[in-house]
Parts: sequence; C-alpha cells; structure tokens
Amino acid sequence: MPNPPIPGRPRASAAVIAFPLVIIVCAVLSALMPELAAPIGPYVPILLGFIMFTMGMTLTLPDLKVLRTAPHAVFVGLILQYTVMPLSGWALGVLFGLDPMLIVGMVLLGSVPGGTASNIVTYLARGNVALSVAMTSLSTLVSPLLSPLLIMWLAGSYLPVDAGALVQQILQIVLIPVVLGILVQLLARNFVARVAGIVPWLSIAGVALVLSGVMAKSSAVVLGAGVAVYVAVILHNLVGFGLGWLGARAARLGPRERRAISLEVGMQNSALAATLGGAHFGPLAALPGAVAAAWHNIGGPILALLFTRGDTEPAVPVDDAPVQAAASADPVPR
Repeated sequence: MPNPPIPGRPRASAAVIAFPLVIIVCAVLSALMPELAAPIGPYVPILLGFIMFTMGMTLTLPDLKVLRTAPHAVFVGLILQYTVMPLSGWALGVLFGLDPMLIVGMVLLGSVPGGTASNIVTYLARGNVALSVAMTSLSTLVSPLLSPLLIMWLAGSYLPVDAGALVQQILQIVLIPVVLGILVQLLARNFVARVAGIVPWLSIAGVALVLSGVMAKSSAVVLGAGVAVYVAVILHNLVGFGLGWLGARAARLGPRERRAISLEVGMQNSALAATLGGAHFGPLAALPGAVAAAWHNIGGPILALLFTRGDTEPAVPVDDAPVQAAASADPVPR
C-alpha cells in the first residue's frame, strides 16, 4: 500500500476516520451474512497483491532517505518488529491456553511485516513519518525471508509448516507486486501523479474486500470464538505499542522516533496474516489476523490522540515537510 508522507492533514484524517468505520461495517456484515462476501474469497490473494502494488507505486527515494540519515533508528525499529511481535504472539497464545491452530494464527500475526496504516497514524501522532515509511518498506521487503523462518520456529511444534509454500506465497503477494509498483513509479511518473489522488481510496476498498472475503470464509469460527481470542489480539497490539516505545527509548531515540516505532511495531499487515493462515492452516488460524484487521485501525488512532495530548508543536513537524512534499499519495491503512 502507498506510503505516507501525506500532503495534507484533512485527507489523512479522513482516511484514518473512514478506514476503521468501513472495516467494522464490512467485518460485521461479512461475519453475520457470509453469503454476501463469499464470492470474494478466491480473489483475496489478488487483492492483497494489488494493495502491495500500490505501495510500490508510491514509494520514492526521499521516503527512504532516513536509511542514510538515521540507520540506527530504522534498524532498532526493525529488530523490535521481528522480535517483540512474533514472540509476544506466541506467548499470549500459550498464556491464554488457545487452541494450537489459534496459537499458529497469533504467531502468523506477529511474524508478518508492519502495516502501512501506521504511516498515517504516525503523521497524526506527530511522530517521525520518514522513519515509519522506511520501517514499513524494509519490513515488507525482508518478509519473504524472515516471516517463514519465524513461523516455522514458533509454530512448527503445533502444526506442520511448509516454509517453501509460505515463501512462495509471500513473494507472490508481497515482494513481486511491490517491485512491479516501483518499476511503474520509475517508468511512468506522470501516470502515477495523475492517479495519486484516488489510490488511497482504491486501496481502502481493496482492504475492505480482503477482510470481507476472509471474514466470510471464517464466519463460523469468528462467531464461535471465545472472548480469549479477542483479548489476546488486543493485548498483542498493546504489547507492540508499549515495548516498541520502551525499546526506542532504551536506544536513546527522540520522542518523535519513539512514537513512530511504537506505532509501527504494534500495527501489523493483519490482512496478510489472515490470508496466509486461511490458505496454509485453516479458518481458525486466520481468526487472529481477521480480528486484528479491525482492531489495529482503532487502537492506532486512539494511541495517536494520547501521544498528542498536550503537544504545543506545529501539526506538521518541520523536518518531515520535504518527505510530505515529495510523496505522491496518502498512505493507505491495512
């Protein structure tokens, strides 16, 4: 999905407000009336690929400048992303005594790359947007290697894990579409500039369709799941926020970097987790990702409001201005 930097706060705010509402409506309708969204199921991987394509299409070199100017912050965030989230997903699943298939789903949720909704929310939280963009991009690019290894390590004792099949699907859904999007952005800049305004909303529609397809397929397990599953997913998100912030503080990063890393670590590509869970393990393994797709985009904006309470600095931090000006589209939540 497209990465921020966001040209204007009103458009970003509209996306942040609209996305959770759309997600909640789609999730509820698809769970209660699965027949409405069932036809979407076979197209979920294609829709996810389209969303990742739009991310690559709007990724620019200025977005990644922070890799050169502040590599320490980027790699601190990346390490936290791929340690805190998979380990806490596994630990919470065990702590709550969840079904082995649900533990696999929690591990999946923790092992996928960060979600780009964090880019918008970091902007609204007055965090370091460039750092958030770089973390999302880098975690996505390394996911074909790290995600299957983490899933095999943490979930392999519960169910057989076909690491090769996971790598293949992550390459097809994530890496190849991102690379194609980057090529389009490099070779057809005028086209990208013309469609930049509608890309965020197309991607929001894509995410809503993905969630609808996942929820329809998992309707029975979603409606029959115990409270423990929902509590575990929410706690997983909060652990990511909290340990992300504490880890950034321990690394002596500034307040805006702490906000960015906190949000980036806590907000996962939950639609990808649900898709991988459903495709490789079963509907129950898709449940944590499906629940997180709704919750992450509620918890993130709430944390942004908490971060900015009492702030007196300008709404747009000065050093993010070049990044925002260079961006061709708003980021799109997932």
